[in-house]
Amino acid sequence: MGVMQGFDHVLNWKLKQGSHPFPGKDGGTCINEAALVAEGFEYRPIRQAEDMPDCFSRPICRFAMLLNDQACDSDRQRLLPFVTRLACADGPEVERARAAYINRHMRTDFGEFPFDRGLKVLEGALAIGRQANSAEIGEVKSRMEAVQAKATTPTSVPESPLLAKIKSWFGAKDAEPVA
Repeated sequence: MGVMQGFDHVLNWKLKQGSHPFPGKDGGTCINEAALVAEGFEYRPIRQAEDMPDCFSRPICRFAMLLNDQACDSDRQRLLPFVTRLACADGPEVERARAAYINRHMRTDFGEFPFDRGLKVLEGALAIGRQANSAEIGEVKSRMEAVQAKATTPTSVPESPLLAKIKSWFGAKDAEPVA
């Protein structure tokens, strides 16, 4: 994993299941919400892969969200090193190849697969096509700490399904990266 080796030990961020209106002091977001902040975008709840900015791979974000939401708390934290690798969108042919790879290797019931197998499939899908630009750990940590500093609660509060549905009706535009 190169520069991201040990990333999860440097970063004081907790991945949690589901979407969150705003992170808490512990981070407390899903993998895609954490990836959004790590890449320098303004924080916003992510309810589906299509809510991510265009620079993020849809099949990979969709699969990362599935892994995030199906994992137990301890396994979910093993996804932290991937937060800087999701901004790797490529052309339609590559994105189809990534989706096909994921589908081919996860052909069982998505609700019942070993987490370690899912991590290997995520690694394989990330190896296809364009790789995300490597951000320095210090820069990523600084971005994420800035968001945590704005938190008003010790931990994030999950978004209610009804609130998420209502918000999705109004749609959201992609945010621009924060300098």
